[in-house]
Amino acid sequence: MELAIGSYSFHRLLKDGKQDIFRYINDCKELGCTQLDPWNAHLAALNGSSVELSAENEDYIEKIEEAADASGLPWGCVAVDGAHIYEPTEEARRKNRAVAYRWIDIAGKLGFEQVRIDAGGPEEMSGEVFKTIVDGYKDLIARARPLGVAVLMENHWGPSMIPDNVVKLCESVEGLGLLYDTHNWKPELRDEGRRKCAKFAAATHVKTFSFDGGGNENSGEKPEEAIAALLDAGYQGVWGVESVPKDGDEYAAARKTIELIRRFAGN
Repeated sequence: MELAIGSYSFHRLLKDGKQDIFRYINDCKELGCTQLDPWNAHLAALNGSSVELSAENEDYIEKIEEAADASGLPWGCVAVDGAHIYEPTEEARRKNRAVAYRWIDIAGKLGFEQVRIDAGGPEEMSGEVFKTIVDGYKDLIARARPLGVAVLMENHWGPSMIPDNVVKLCESVEGLGLLYDTHNWKPELRDEGRRKCAKFAAATHVKTFSFDGGGNENSGEKPEEAIAALLDAGYQGVWGVESVPKDGDEYAAARKTIELIRRFAGN
């Protein structure tokens, strides 16, 4: 079984200065992961608003690549915030596009397989918003493909919380994959989204919030139902953890989520 932990699972540790990208790499190795799926906040030293990378950026890339090589874990999917496609003004879209280009180039240098860039925009996806998002993803895919990097959208916020919008985008953009989050749907559409969009999944975030003494997720989230929908759709990719524990114990939650995935998705 292929496993990864989206590093947002450790966002409290990161904020408190108790984890960085190097500790994240080591933790993933110790927890039995088979690839690295960082959130770009864990790579904040590489954040920037221009496409060009500085000499300092290049040095940092070399250091984290050495750490990943030492762990034996490949780079999987980098989740990029702040590069979403839709904004209401052309100026804002251009700024975000430069950030997206920057992270695609970083992904190519490090050998990431996938980069997640959000669609952006309002929940109600008008024709104009849809066209802007489609054109944006086509542009990003064209830039990423020669680097061997796949571009993913995520059901995350805005229009992507609506299952029909996700279906429409995935069916309209050749080469666009879905980072399938088991939770991030409009609440009343969660079960529909899980079923309807499982066939587009190219990566996953299995979301958990709390556990009972038997290792079952007990917040009402029912991640096992999302796992079943993915298996029914023939999903064979990496199982990604995105635990957000209510009790704040991020290491325990990651371990328990891995065990839950193993129990319901195989061994």
